[in-house]
Amino acid sequence: MGKRALYSSSKSAISAQPVRAGPPLGGPSAGGAAAGPVASPQAAAAHPPDAPAPVSRAARWRAWARRHERWGLVLAGGLLGLALTVLHEAWRAPLGPLTQDDIDKAVLHTLVNKPLPSMAAKAYEKIRPSVVRVRGLSPPNAQGQQREIGTGTGVVIVDEGLILTNLHVVMGAPRLQVVFHDGHEAEADVVAVQPENDLAVIKPRSLPDDLQPATLRSTSDLAVGDAVVAVGFPFGIGPTVTAGVVSGLGREFRSPEGERLLTNLIQFDAAANPGSSGGPLVTADGEVVGIVTAILNPTEHRVFVGIGFAVPIENAAAAVGLSPF
Repeated sequence: MGKRALYSSSKSAISAQPVRAGPPLGGPSAGGAAAGPVASPQAAAAHPPDAPAPVSRAARWRAWARRHERWGLVLAGGLLGLALTVLHEAWRAPLGPLTQDDIDKAVLHTLVNKPLPSMAAKAYEKIRPSVVRVRGLSPPNAQGQQREIGTGTGVVIVDEGLILTNLHVVMGAPRLQVVFHDGHEAEADVVAVQPENDLAVIKPRSLPDDLQPATLRSTSDLAVGDAVVAVGFPFGIGPTVTAGVVSGLGREFRSPEGERLLTNLIQFDAAANPGSSGGPLVTADGEVVGIVTAILNPTEHRVFVGIGFAVPIENAAAAVGLSPF
């Protein structure tokens, strides 16, 4: 491997002239003038022919940086993170005391960007697990098939499975079937009736695992104009939710056949139709205040024209021996 030249490779004036004899090195020449730029013994000793070339300071720094490159990156990252944290804390405005205006603006922002569920939606969500479909079935034919001869609605009011419905829903049906909100089906038996209020209590022969009874509420503070929701299976479709208000209290209703006179009824304007009978009439909180029992229609079409009636829950609770109020 070649060694770096000790001196510059450019030609000088002394190398272009022949060497002349003269006095000993360092002495005056014969003519009294300097013989030429001859290297001194001290210079030769300072740079011996076999010594490596001197390394510059910049080269030493570059070599050190290459050896410690990884730790340098770690240190630089830490310093950058620290600097960003300091800047964030310096720029962040201090929080002042929370004012009512701040709260109002936050509530308004939430209402605009994320509307709350409607009253009917919240009431339905609470009562939904307690509402059942009640089916009246014909006796099995020769092939073992059964035909639906009537349909209505019921509501679970006791966790043991007692269900309130209308007497006219179950009356005359050879067999009863209950369909729960999770799809569980079970045959049911009538265990009590209250003809004066068109009420019946039925009990399924099997229950789903997550049975949830409804919450009952006294009608003592119910007022005309209060919001109510009716849930049922009108024409076998459902569960169906309709919403309205209490439009009257203490009403009377006589069945179209004139067989029964019902008294002390809740009048409401939430839509109800055949199949809604026996379903719960609930408040905005999803609590049962009545059992839907009839609709008023001066024609023969048996469709809702704006007036429905419900038996107050106090009467319905008495049908199963309950007196929660």
